Amino acid sequence: MSSENSTITVRLVRSFEHRNFRPVVYHGVNLDQTVKQFITFVRNDVSLRTGLPPPFKKYKYDTMKIIHQAHGSKTNELVVSLEDDDKLILKEDSTLKAAGVEEEVLDLLG
Repeated sequence: MSSENSTITVRLVRSFEHRNFRPVVYHGVNLDQTVKQFITFVRNDVSLRTGLPPPFKKYKYDTMKIIHQAHGSKTNELVVSLEDDDKLILKEDSTLKAAGVEEEVLDLLG
């Protein structure tokens, strides 16, 4: 699979306290788009996606963070890693590829 089109799993994190999240898989994601464009795409898709409870569809997500990188170690945190925020929270103006996204699991946070 080329680095331009990857499979990305986005976990929609609605509540840390109640460990309330839902994974959504996106195939063929163009890694040359900006993080802001991808967040906008995911927000629009989530609001129209059947099978998600209404609270997930209406929640105001605004931050994306890498939770697990392919071939890397996984965190022990149950919902989201609390370490390395400066490295793992994606900057809106960078491309997904420049942010280090390949075949990842990303958290979309509110």
